Parts: sequence; C-alpha cells; structure tokens
Amino acid sequence: MSEDLNPYIEAGKITAAHAEALQKLTPGAFVTHRSWGFGKIAAWELITGQITIDFGSKKGHPMQLQYAADTLTFIPGEHILARTANDAAAVKEHALSDPVGLIRSILADHAGKATADEIAATLVPAVFDAAGFKKWFDSAKKKLKTDGHFLIPAKKGDPIVLQETAQNPHERLISQFREARHPKEQVSALDTAMKSLNDFAKEVDELRSLAAEVEEAAKRGGKVHLAKAIELLVIRDEICSRHDALKPGPEAASIASFLAGSPSKLGEIFGEIPAAKYSKVLEALPEAFPSDWEDRALKLLRTSEPRLSGETFKLFSSHDKREAFADHTRKLIRERSASSDFLLWLCKERAKTLPELVDEELFAAILAAMETDLHSDIKSKRLEEYLFEDKELVADLLGKAERDSARQAIRKVMLSPVFADLNRRSLLARILKVHPELESLVTGDHDAPTEKKGESLVVSWASLQRRKEELEHIEKVLIPQNIRDIATARSYGDLRENFEFKSAKEQQAVLNRQKGELELMLGNARGTNFENTDTTQVSIGTVVTLEPASGGASETYSILGAWDSVPEKGWVSYLAGIGKALLGKKSGDTIELPADGKEMRAMKITSIAPFSDIDALGKVSA
Repeated sequence: MSEDLNPYIEAGKITAAHAEALQKLTPGAFVTHRSWGFGKIAAWELITGQITIDFGSKKGHPMQLQYAADTLTFIPGEHILARTANDAAAVKEHALSDPVGLIRSILADHAGKATADEIAATLVPAVFDAAGFKKWFDSAKKKLKTDGHFLIPAKKGDPIVLQETAQNPHERLISQFREARHPKEQVSALDTAMKSLNDFAKEVDELRSLAAEVEEAAKRGGKVHLAKAIELLVIRDEICSRHDALKPGPEAASIASFLAGSPSKLGEIFGEIPAAKYSKVLEALPEAFPSDWEDRALKLLRTSEPRLSGETFKLFSSHDKREAFADHTRKLIRERSASSDFLLWLCKERAKTLPELVDEELFAAILAAMETDLHSDIKSKRLEEYLFEDKELVADLLGKAERDSARQAIRKVMLSPVFADLNRRSLLARILKVHPELESLVTGDHDAPTEKKGESLVVSWASLQRRKEELEHIEKVLIPQNIRDIATARSYGDLRENFEFKSAKEQQAVLNRQKGELELMLGNARGTNFENTDTTQVSIGTVVTLEPASGGASETYSILGAWDSVPEKGWVSYLAGIGKALLGKKSGDTIELPADGKEMRAMKITSIAPFSDIDALGKVSA
C-alpha cells in the first residue's frame, strides 16, 4: 500500500506522516471520527484519491486521503468497539460470564477511565438494550467494588477509574474520607466504610488514629455544618465502641457538648440527620441539658416524623419517664396541636406504646391534623392513608366511645373537607359498624340532635365568612351536582339493584344535613372583631397568661370565638374546656385546668390582655 501512496507524496498531496497513518486504514479496518463516531473502512479509490467509510449513521462516506489521515483514529481488532462490531454475541457472553473482566477491557480501551454513559455507548444497542444494560451494569458495579482495582465515583457523571494496584475497598473509603473537604462527603464515605469496619482495622492503634481524625473533622465542620459534625461524632463513638481502650477522654468533643452549644438548633439538627442516627443523638440530650432535657425533647414532637417520635418515646421509657411522655401526648391531643406524623406513629404503635390514649379524643385530633395539613403547605397524606389501611383503627378509636362522642365523631367526618366522597362513606361505614345505633344520623331517616335554636354563638367575622362560603358551596355546587348524579343514576333503571342511585341518595341526605346544620349555626352566630374587650377578667377576645401553681413554664391562651380554635397558635374556643374554665376569672386567680380525663392542673393567671392579631384570623382556614 505504501508504494501506491508514493505518487501522492511526490505530488505533494500528502506527507510521509499522512502515508504512515493511512497504512493502517486498509479496507476492513475500524476507525472513529470525532463527529461521525465509529465506522469501518469500506474501500480505497486511489484513482480519485479517496477512502470510503461506513459510519453507523453515514454509509459510503468518501474522504480525501489527507483529511482521512488527519481525522480518523485507527481502532485495533481487540478494541471493545471492534469486538462488538465483529461478534456482538461473543461480547455478550463475555459480559455475562466475566463482567469485571469486560469492564476492565473497556476502561483500558478508554485510557483507564470511562463514565457509565461511555460504557453504555460501547454496548448499547449491539450487546444489550437500554434496560438490559442497566440491570447488568448495576450488578457489575457491586463486583467492581469488591475487586479492588476500580475506583467507583460518588457522583453519577464521574468516571470509573482502573487502578494498577488493587486497594481494599474499605481503605479506599477511608482515603475518600481523608481527601474530602466537605462534612457531607466525609460522612458519606464513613457511613459506607463503617459497614465493613473489621476489614480495615485490625489493631487498636488503627482505630484510635481513625477516631481521632473523625473527631478533628467534626470540630472543623461544627461551626458551619453542625448536623454533619454531630453525625461524624456518632461515627467516632461507634469506632470507639470497638475496644475499651478507645473510650474518649473527658476532654474529647462529644455529641452532648455540640448540642449544648446550640440549644436553639435542635429542631434543625434532627431535621437534617438520618433516622438511623436519631437514637444516638437523643441519648446525649440528658447530658447536654441536665435540667430541662425532657422539655426540649418533647418540643421536637410537634414537628417530628414518625421514627423520631418512636425514638423519643424509647428515650423517655429508658429513663422511667413514660408517664411524662404520656402526659405531654395527652396535651397535644387535647389541644389539637399534634402533628400528623406524630399521630401516625402513635396510631401505628398504639398497642406497644400508649394504648390508654387510643380513644375518641385521638380520633378528633387525627381529623384536626389532617384538616391543618389540607390548609397548609404540607402535602403528605400518610395519616389519611393509614386511617383507611388499618382496618382495626377506627374500631380501636371509637369502640368504647359514648353515644354522644360517637355522634360528634360522625358529624365531624360528615363536615370535614378532607375526605373525598367515597372515602367519607367508607369511614362513616366503619364508625357505624361499631355504633350501628347512629345510622339515622348518616342516612337522615330521623332528626338528629343539633345545636339548640336560639343558642347564640360568638364568632369572629373571618370564621363567619368562611362558614357562609362553605354553605354557599354546598348550595350552589355540591347539591346541584348531586341532583344531576341522582338523575343520571335513575336513568340506569331498576332502582332496587342500582348502587349508583343508592349512593347518590345517601350523599343527598348527607348534604341536606350539612346544609341544615350550617344554616342553624349561622342563624345563631354573632360576628365580632373582639374590640373593646373587658380585660379586668377573662373574656372572649382576651389573651391569658398562666403559670403552674407548683412552678414551671408559663402557658398562653387566646380565648376566641366558637369557630376560631387553632391549638398550635394557642387559640382556643370559649366553648372548649379550657375556655369555659377561664371565662370570668381575674388576674391572680388560681384555677383548675383540665389535663386529661382524670386529672386537673392548678394554674395561676398572671396577666390578661386584649387579643390584637385580628388580621391573622382572616388567614386561618376553619
């Protein structure tokens, strides 16, 4: 071939270097081009001074000799691209029998490193389809991690690197920890490394050195990345637990000292650390806050997710403080300030934790929490889903309820905006299963007890407007739609076997009852903006501050209208138990406030002030 190129060299059309490159580009040879990718030399046309190449998307493409020598890269026959083109079946057999060996070969052909996308490009679609490659590659990566010759990146887009010398995977993770500068990356490397700590540390000195490095990293990152620094200390303590000689000394940094240094950030810390580390951090609370750790731990329950609630309960139980936890839970339930996640935990673990609190009050708190979530930015429906998934929950909650309490529960379900119609009917059916005597309340066959006519209700203008809008929605949207549903269902014929007709008629009874109740409530309501409130005594529209007679943290309640209860803000209806107990009392009076069904608390009124946050009433959904 070189002799055939001599005339072109002598004519100055190509150089000797071009000719040397063209020696490899014989028909049948494989090449790559930066724009057109992988291809195969199809033919030489020396008369015209051209080479013809078959690219994947460009068959029979001609190139001038000089341009071909400058832009084409020769691919030897043992290269993965050439192997795949020549015998894809053999490559697939190699991939299945020796995935580590094939990836080693691919990386070698890519100068020692390649991303997952680059590896995929060599095997898809000739060897695997996209789904098949993903399944194969996910399995192969696990084998690469144990081989020791491959550096697996933490980031998806980074390349896998082939190493000449095998490295223990655990040692590589420790190296990643030492090289990392951000606490998040340090924690990630250590978390993975801790799964195989025995493979790394054979001597106490190795463990001591690693523990010291982890502690130093926590100290460096603590000021800016507090939660991650605490995670590092959790890992340090796990390392030190491997041997008695490694126990941290009194001067060593501790989880407790980090928590004590940032008492206002407990919620933020538990919001960032993973659930698996909750218990270790919670265990440090008594040391960090010896005088008030209980109060600080209980405050976490207002926003905690289920796992944290469970770990907090374990902490209290281990310190013989179960009753304190139960009392606080009663308060959250009574004030309707328990979060949906906390209630979800309580429902799931009710038999193992606080079975004495599973009653109609808890059911009311569940409905209140779901309504709060509906009118806030919280989109989770886990509590609602669990309410329907657990077939025994409603029976446990309402099975022992008195008739009036069960009737009130039914009424709340019927009026709640949380449920879709089908779910509402399902929930009502479960209640009626344990209280069949109340069926008429749902079907509307007989008059059910309602608010007494003429009984005046003091309400805020904002809540009054919301009730009017609710009534208008029923009258102008839901009832007309129900009438259309009945007409449609009737057209299906044979009303005796017509489920759609029966369902629509049941819904008609519910809507008519809701409409009647709202009309009665609105007829009895008297709107107010709580102006010119009498503050010489506790009145509707006052803010009352109380302190436990035996000492302790003060509590503040705003005594507002019948429909203005927002427990998380400390707003209570004057008709609620707390409101009734406070009305008419004066500053300095000591009263008994209900704590639960059996106990009362002695509280002293320290101040009475007018309620001034009128604008906020208009922003809170009923």
